[in-house]
Amino acid sequence: PAVSLFWPLRHVEAAGTPRQLAKMKLLVADGNVTIPDGVQIEVKARAVRVKGPRGTLQRDFRHLAVDMYLFEEEGEKKLKVECHFGKKKRLAAIRTACSHVQNLIKGVTKGFEYKMRLVYAHFPININIEDKGGRVEIRNFLGEKRVRNVVMLPGVTIKRSEAVKDELILEGNDIENVSRSTALIHQQCLVKNKDIRKFLDGIYVSESGLLSKEA
Repeated sequence: PAVSLFWPLRHVEAAGTPRQLAKMKLLVADGNVTIPDGVQIEVKARAVRVKGPRGTLQRDFRHLAVDMYLFEEEGEKKLKVECHFGKKKRLAAIRTACSHVQNLIKGVTKGFEYKMRLVYAHFPININIEDKGGRVEIRNFLGEKRVRNVVMLPGVTIKRSEAVKDELILEGNDIENVSRSTALIHQQCLVKNKDIRKFLDGIYVSESGLLSKEA
């Protein structure tokens, strides 16, 4: 009897369940990040250094099993992130690395801004900003005498809002340091040993985004 040349392909499709196909390794997968004008990127051993108008940021990706290199396409500089023979989790690292690099580019070109609001029902929260925006003192939280000190992470400055009462503004180039600084402030004002449904006092993030939105 005649043997079909396409029998092996049909056999694999019939035998392979969706669970088995999901475990298959992809030969090569990649993701690209376009580098805008005025931004310089250096890649050495998966350590990325980004330089722009607002300063310099760097991040290490050596914990990811990916390849990173620069190339040009149609006159545009791009960063390529590749993964060879990767499964589900290793393929997910491609988009993760690209997103981190995009945040580095936004940080050195536009910067990041987080806004926090002071929330209190009876005892007003008093804020003192020290060290030229590098440290904040929190007093009278729930009427307590204890003074809470929060030191901003490197590259982050804090100031009062001139337009809105009881609002703090945190600015910086590194989105992780800015967001972690807001978390440190929030964690210092957690209500202990009370019903948090009733005692809603604290300092909460109200808004986050880019510092220079018109850029």
